[in-house]
Amino acid sequence: MCLGVPGQILDVVESPLRLGRVAFGSTIKEISLACVPDAGPGAWVVVHAGLALDQLDEAEAMHMLECLNALAEGVEQEEA
Repeated sequence: MCLGVPGQILDVVESPLRLGRVAFGSTIKEISLACVPDAGPGAWVVVHAGLALDQLDEAEAMHMLECLNALAEGVEQEEA
């Protein structure tokens, strides 16, 4: 199973690989933005395995984060 996680682009380094720093809450990772050439700082992207796969709007990103948090809470309750 693959899991894409929404993150917000903080800045972009225009290079042959087109990299950017992307925030996932308080965690910041360097991510390849090669598949989302129009995404810039402030944009939300879906990231899997260090690669931004698609751009989405903020409402979609918030909905995805709510779903992931609900899923995590359900797993925590099952483990208790």
